[in-house]
Amino acid sequence: MNRLRKAVESNNGRTLLGAALYFYDPIFLEIAAHLGYQAIWIEMEHAPITFAEAADLCRMASGSGMLTMIRIPDSRRENILKAAECGPDIIDVAMVNEPAQMTEMLEYGRFAPAGGRGYFSVSRAVQYGVFNVNESQQSLNRELSLMAQIETVEGVHNLAELAAVPGVDLFVGPADLAASLGHPGETLHPSVREAATRIVQAARANNKCIASACGPSDFKFWIDQKIDLLFCTNDIACLKRGASLALKEAQTLLQAADESSDSGGTGAEMIASRNGVGIA
Repeated sequence: MNRLRKAVESNNGRTLLGAALYFYDPIFLEIAAHLGYQAIWIEMEHAPITFAEAADLCRMASGSGMLTMIRIPDSRRENILKAAECGPDIIDVAMVNEPAQMTEMLEYGRFAPAGGRGYFSVSRAVQYGVFNVNESQQSLNRELSLMAQIETVEGVHNLAELAAVPGVDLFVGPADLAASLGHPGETLHPSVREAATRIVQAARANNKCIASACGPSDFKFWIDQKIDLLFCTNDIACLKRGASLALKEAQTLLQAADESSDSGGTGAEMIASRNGVGIA
């Protein structure tokens, strides 16, 4: 049983909630852990995070009690191997459209006899060889979740074949799926929801874990799907949202101060007291 499935079972079958890191920020990771997030997504498809930084983030997240997922751009051997040696709980491969890509994931992500992962005995993934390496490798074969991201029309077309490949979990990429279906930015469009629901159902029918990511407007849809893991924010979104909220609250106070200048600023003081706005 892989670590993702174990975590879901420990969570009484409820959806695990995660946050994504698009740049190397240990402070955001620790804040996420303190807030109660249960998983961290380390983004290496679009973001400039290095494998050395990814390994550090895996260490931090593990020490904070969170699952770690590294997303890589493709199933090439060098990407699978380097991500795996960082010691994450999940490796997610973007844009999986063909079963052959999943075969590569299994070949490069599993040690012999299950696959052909290189016998590297001193990485973080095998505790640097401090303990029995062969036993550590076989444990990893069971515990590491390999996850294929389905996010295109082609992937949906091949869904039955993809879902039938044993040993690879599924991830729905709603943003790219919406674009591929001809509805960019419309992740709740009926055709997008229908395709996403089909992917979830295919995962369940084949006893696979299923994950996704979305913004607040889509939370209800994915929670209703009862998926295993939902990434519900990222570091950049949190920065934008926090900065926007602070600016709007300050602007509201300035406007109230202007409007109540004749009464000594009482309106602004009342708004500040109500919102609890302040920084040290």
